Amino acid sequence: MTPTNGGWRSIPELVRSAAERFGDAEAVVDGDLRLSFTELADRVRRTAGAFASAGIGPGDRVALWAPNSAEWIVAAFGLLTAGGVLIPVNTRFRDEEAHDIVVRGGAKALLVQNGFLDREFTAPPGVPVIDVKKDGFLASGQPLEREVGQDDLADIVFTSGTTGRPKGVMTTHGQTLRLYAEWCDLAQLRQGDRYLMVNPFFHIFGYKAGLVASLIRGATALPLAVFDADRVLELVEKERVTVLPGPPTLYHSLLEAHAGRDLSSLRVAVTGSADIPVELVRRITTELPFTHLMTGYGLTEAGTVTASRPGDPYEAVATTVGRPCEGFEVRVADDGEVLVRGYSVMRGYLDDPGATAEAIDADGWLHTGDLGELDQDGRLRIVGRKKDMFIVGGFNAYPAEIESFLLEHPAVAQAAVVGVPDARLGQVGKAFVVRRGDISESELIAWAKERMAGFKVPRHVEFRTGLPLTATGKVMKEQLT
Repeated sequence: MTPTNGGWRSIPELVRSAAERFGDAEAVVDGDLRLSFTELADRVRRTAGAFASAGIGPGDRVALWAPNSAEWIVAAFGLLTAGGVLIPVNTRFRDEEAHDIVVRGGAKALLVQNGFLDREFTAPPGVPVIDVKKDGFLASGQPLEREVGQDDLADIVFTSGTTGRPKGVMTTHGQTLRLYAEWCDLAQLRQGDRYLMVNPFFHIFGYKAGLVASLIRGATALPLAVFDADRVLELVEKERVTVLPGPPTLYHSLLEAHAGRDLSSLRVAVTGSADIPVELVRRITTELPFTHLMTGYGLTEAGTVTASRPGDPYEAVATTVGRPCEGFEVRVADDGEVLVRGYSVMRGYLDDPGATAEAIDADGWLHTGDLGELDQDGRLRIVGRKKDMFIVGGFNAYPAEIESFLLEHPAVAQAAVVGVPDARLGQVGKAFVVRRGDISESELIAWAKERMAGFKVPRHVEFRTGLPLTATGKVMKEQLT
């Protein structure tokens, strides 16, 4: 692969280059902490030294289970600069969910932020825990920068499938750098932009379209640990935010609460992850100051695959996910499934050649599991989800995974989960349950909240005496309403 974006072979080289190009400009603003690009690069190198002193060598994996913060940024890029491989973990996961990822990911250490959402984050037996806020670890090393190549593995981001068991998506430094250099062009991200990062860093939207993109262009990253509409409005005013990506629910909140606020600095909105009503697109660009709205389609296994272009009409932005990014091919199979091929398709699922072969065929086409159509202008329209997945406020929810949790309750004999429309979140889960003992809807929902991330918890439970099954025993979900 030939470097296509400034000659950077790796994300650590990008960090160093950003310090050289942007120097004393603000790189990160997190509360009272303000770091220039030079200061950020210095902290990253010290953290790389800390990882090295802790025995983290090239190719070793470390999990990061913490919210958006300056410490997350320094820890992640410090690990990569030490030659390590990053495994981000969803902060909404409960211990059992997170431990599964840490163990199967082969993480040699787990970095956490205890106290976030009043939680203490634990690790599986034998895995050391480091608190990024309290232990002083990040600043404890001597400056270090190891040689890292563009074809070296940068991260393993776990994503679920129809089996309900998360799979680790492996991506290299070079793949990320090339794709998100183009993303900067499509989003019209500029040097000096002030980028409020609502999207979580454990997701590629926040991590790559957020942090990596900001280093490419010289934008200021303003991490937000928890979405709160009033806090977003406050920061937009105070910090003169220009770029504010997020799921459609973010813009709904802004439209409801922006009266009396000075939001005139806002220029760029980027959304996706859920169906977007045409009226919402119109309101974002007429009732709010945004002059550019980008929508797109992506998945962990390939990154951003398609995107709208400046000047696209409301209807196209709302009803399609744009045209393929450079270096991607998109086609629709005979059964309607969207297939993707290009340089950014993952290197495979970690330790799962069977699932990898099932996902990527012999001709290199990634089978996305989504159903779509291509219009006469080559724009992709997503019309359904072959794999049952539904999206809750921008987060992917997988029925098989939720069902497996519900079946752990002693009073649940059978469970089937589907996504149903929700005015605020787009979709939420509804569980159809056959009982084997006494339990109410509220009791089962409360039990589920203790065992799985909030976005996965069904909002509705309907009890049935039986579920409609095929001859082979599969639940016919199309008959559940």
